[in-house]
Amino acid sequence: MHASADTATVTDVAAYMEAICRDARAAARSLASVQTRQRNHALLATAAALDEQRDELAAANAQDLAAGEAAGLDAALLDRLALTPERIDGMIAGVTAVAALDDPVGRIDELAARPSGIRVGRMRVPLGVIGIIYESRPNVTIDAAALCLKAGNACILRGGSEAHQTNRALGECVAAGLAAAGLPAATARVVATTERSAVGHLLGAADEVDLIIPRGGKALIERVVAESRIPVLKHLDGNCHVYLDAAADPDRAHAIAVNAKTHRLGVCNAMETLLVDRAVAAELLPGIAVALRANGIELRGCPETCALVPEAQAASEADWSTEYLGPILAIRIVDGLDAAMAHIERYGSRHTDAIVTEHWSRAQRFLREVDSASVMVNASTRFADGAEYGLGAEIGISTDRLHARGPVGLEGLTTRKFVVFGDGQVRN
Repeated sequence: MHASADTATVTDVAAYMEAICRDARAAARSLASVQTRQRNHALLATAAALDEQRDELAAANAQDLAAGEAAGLDAALLDRLALTPERIDGMIAGVTAVAALDDPVGRIDELAARPSGIRVGRMRVPLGVIGIIYESRPNVTIDAAALCLKAGNACILRGGSEAHQTNRALGECVAAGLAAAGLPAATARVVATTERSAVGHLLGAADEVDLIIPRGGKALIERVVAESRIPVLKHLDGNCHVYLDAAADPDRAHAIAVNAKTHRLGVCNAMETLLVDRAVAAELLPGIAVALRANGIELRGCPETCALVPEAQAASEADWSTEYLGPILAIRIVDGLDAAMAHIERYGSRHTDAIVTEHWSRAQRFLREVDSASVMVNASTRFADGAEYGLGAEIGISTDRLHARGPVGLEGLTTRKFVVFGDGQVRN
């Protein structure tokens, strides 16, 4: 069965996925000779297709939203699924920004002469074929395709069934961009079947696929990690903290705490636990609590928090390690910086953590000692994002230490190989 098969014609999932992976490997090989200009042409044509096909995208998304409501998806999941005009604008801007980024592929760094006379450097090269397995957020289809293409990789996009119609419509925009630039359709392809077994086949395709990136809930990521025969780049949880230090500016503390939680609920960089130094808790916490409750946030706190904020419920032990992805916040009053960092070390997920302080040495200690992919001083955790970091877009966030960490952009989708230049040298 050819890999371009429609959902309705996929009767042999194993053969279908084998064809997709084989075609992606061939496309990745062909990309080695494609210049930056041609890849950028495909990206800009994809952005144009997104703009031209707004009505088709809205109609497809309406089908998914209606099916999601009928299936009882909660408000946070429906929000992640929704493809609003503003989010389409954001995707167009993201693709355009990726096209404008410097191309890392082929760049040679660290070129140095050796005593033998050879010169040794390291060249940025694509990873090859990347499988992306994701849930809910249809913008991942565009972000992943754009970043993989710019970095010279082929990608296989397997979205969740709840966004199937939207992802297919977005995939048609990508296909239009590839065709406009004369690139193979298999360079970036949305898997047409919603059969769960397709994921298993993708995870087992070690001969054709070089990296798997899962984006979604903890259950999905745990399954991918358990079953994959291919290296996985991932994060499991986004249990993010903001610590209000004794030397925090009150206005900054208020603004950052409220924004980090309420700007958007169902995202991995939203604050899930607020830590407050005991020395300033009585001054800062009541006002922040009022603002949070005005935004519909349920508060769960330690006994000291409940004494200062009577509306707060008593927090359980599980609350400190929970990624709510919804209108719930855990609050704990701590005895200074060391206690705050100890709490983050015990309960955090190594995703994003922030300190609000005007004390320089405490800020520096927090940056050095908190072992997270993103560590911030006097800024909302909501900035832990590829676009905000200047990456153009992100394909995901990694809390692993090897290869890539934090928001993964173009360089995270490449590797390096040694290159050697000689003048006829032979080794004695």
